[in-house]
Amino acid sequence: MDILYFAWLRERVGLPRETINTDAKTVADLVSELVEREERYAVAFADISALRVATDQELTDFDASLEGVREVAFFPPMTGG
Repeated sequence: MDILYFAWLRERVGLPRETINTDAKTVADLVSELVEREERYAVAFADISALRVATDQELTDFDASLEGVREVAFFPPMTGG
């Protein structure tokens, strides 16, 4: 599965994207798995209420299923202007 990080998440994780193998069933499970890997993920995902997520380029929630998903993107809320 491809994981993409945008804006300050990319800075905290230190990568714009990575490909991982995961057994996570939901986005929240994936976040938990990432946080357990290294401190940089724990810092990046310390407050998921300040984050948005998309699976296969569609906005979704952290309780969304990852079944069949090939890409997960994490980013801060978007603002208009």
